[in-house]
Amino acid sequence: MESRGEKGGTVMARSVLILIFLTVFLSLTACTEEKKAQGPPPLPEVEVVNVIQKDTPVHKERVAVTDGLVNATILAQVQGYLIKQNYKEGDFVTKGTLLFEIDSRPFQAVLDEAKAALAKDQAVLQTAQANLNRVLPLAEANALSQKDKDDAIGSVQAGEAQVIASRASVRKAELDMGFTKIVSPIDGIAGAANAQIGDLVGTPQARVLTNVSTVNPIKVYVPISEREYLETVELRKNGGGTGKKSFELILADGNLWPHKGEFSFADRQVAAQTGTLRVALLFPNPENILRPGQYAKVRALMRTEKGALLVPQRAVGELQGRYQVAVVESDNTVRIRNVKVGERFGDLWIIQEGLAAGDRVVAEGIQKAGDGVKVNPKTFSPKQ
Repeated sequence: MESRGEKGGTVMARSVLILIFLTVFLSLTACTEEKKAQGPPPLPEVEVVNVIQKDTPVHKERVAVTDGLVNATILAQVQGYLIKQNYKEGDFVTKGTLLFEIDSRPFQAVLDEAKAALAKDQAVLQTAQANLNRVLPLAEANALSQKDKDDAIGSVQAGEAQVIASRASVRKAELDMGFTKIVSPIDGIAGAANAQIGDLVGTPQARVLTNVSTVNPIKVYVPISEREYLETVELRKNGGGTGKKSFELILADGNLWPHKGEFSFADRQVAAQTGTLRVALLFPNPENILRPGQYAKVRALMRTEKGALLVPQRAVGELQGRYQVAVVESDNTVRIRNVKVGERFGDLWIIQEGLAAGDRVVAEGIQKAGDGVKVNPKTFSPKQ
């Protein structure tokens, strides 16, 4: 028989077990009720935008370099010592502006000598002509030999030839004298001087004194590939492509040049080293701000794509060379679609295949938008 103490211990142990069981059961029941009260987890929130359909201009951008419309190399055409520089480097000069002066005294001496020689030869010719005038009547009266007549005529002819040579010497001396004053042959910006006052110029080592460039309008060279050139020619044949005033210039600081440019000419040949053809454009430059040698970008209007489908560039992802977008269907389920992209238009991208007008695509929160996932779509608001 069990003692009373043993029975009491058994009852207490059973009571403790029952109490523990009730506590666990109530806890599990409370958790279940709390989960039921909370409901299912919220759907991931994404921002979507509707596919836009509109006529869109298609542009192409190419790196370009500026050059003067006319670049005149100013040379010293006679040899002498430079005594004066009459312009300020970097300033605008007009045609005929005096730029440099070479010491003219040696050339003045040569000119004076040539003029003296001409005067002497003219006097000799005048004497020979007077002698011929006296000889001719005597020859007609047979009072003079034929030889004397021929000698008189020959003296006149020789004198005339000598006068012509002397006049040529005078003209040459006058030209050399004129070359001591070096003027600008064009309107434009004058560059830095390559010679200093006192330098001997006009030698093979010191012929170039400076350069003057006409920069309004300024010429802009753009290299394009053979394929682009042929495509452009075809477009222009069909009435499309680039036309007058259809080029924009983007400067190195990212600012858009306020004046549009126009086509000037295409170079005569394709460069064998690069396979590109150089095309020249002309841009107005009324304040002479643009200078030769600047790098920029040229944006050309190629065509207008009718009814193009546009989405933000941020909505398009790339995976192993394939482009994809996340489309939110009417039941808010995400479907990943492969698309074919075209040209870019600002911060938008033309979609050629894979979407339709009115489709909703994810622009923000793409990492949450897996294929088949239900989402909570909100209207996309670009961050400023």
